[in-house]
Amino acid sequence: MSGHSKWSTIKHKKAATDAKRGKVFGKLAKMISVAAREKGGDPATNPSLRMAVEAAQKENMPKENIERAIKKGTGELAGAKLEEMILEIYGPEGIAVIVKAITDNKNRTLSEVKKLLSDHNAKLGEEGSARWAFDYKGNEWVAKFPMDVSEEQSAKVEKLFEALDEHDDVQEIYSNLK
Repeated sequence: MSGHSKWSTIKHKKAATDAKRGKVFGKLAKMISVAAREKGGDPATNPSLRMAVEAAQKENMPKENIERAIKKGTGELAGAKLEEMILEIYGPEGIAVIVKAITDNKNRTLSEVKKLLSDHNAKLGEEGSARWAFDYKGNEWVAKFPMDVSEEQSAKVEKLFEALDEHDDVQEIYSNLK
C-alpha cells in the first residue's frame, strides 16, 4: 500500500512550511540590517529599525536572528554589504508600480527583475517615471491617482505582483491599482 505513511506526509508539509518561514525571515533580516546600517543599531533611537524588529517579532523570528541582523547592519559582523533599491515599473495596462528591494548585488537583482517584468508584460522605467504618481508618506508610497482595471487585467497584474513577491530581494510592492 502506498500513501499511508503519516510521517512522510508530515515531513513534506513541514519542509514546505519551513521554506516559507525561511524566506520571510530572510527578507526581514535584510530589512533589519539596512535599517541598522542607516541610522544605528538601537531600536529606541531608530524608528525604522524598531518597525523592522516589531515586524520580525510578529513573525516569531528568533531573537538571535534579529540580533545577528542588527550586528550585520552596524558592521559588527562580517557579511555582504546590503543596499536598498527603489525600482520604478510600468506594469500591464499602464499601472505604475514602485518596488523596494534590498540586495547584496544590484546588477544581479536588476537583471532578475527585468526578466520577471518581460515575462509579465511590464517594463522598468527611468527614475521619476512612476514616482510622480505616488506620495511618500512615512514609510509608504501612496497612490495619488488610483486606477481601476477590469477583472481580466487585474489577474495579469496580480500574476506580476506574485512573481515579484517570490523574488528574495523584493521587500515591498506599491501600485496605483484600486
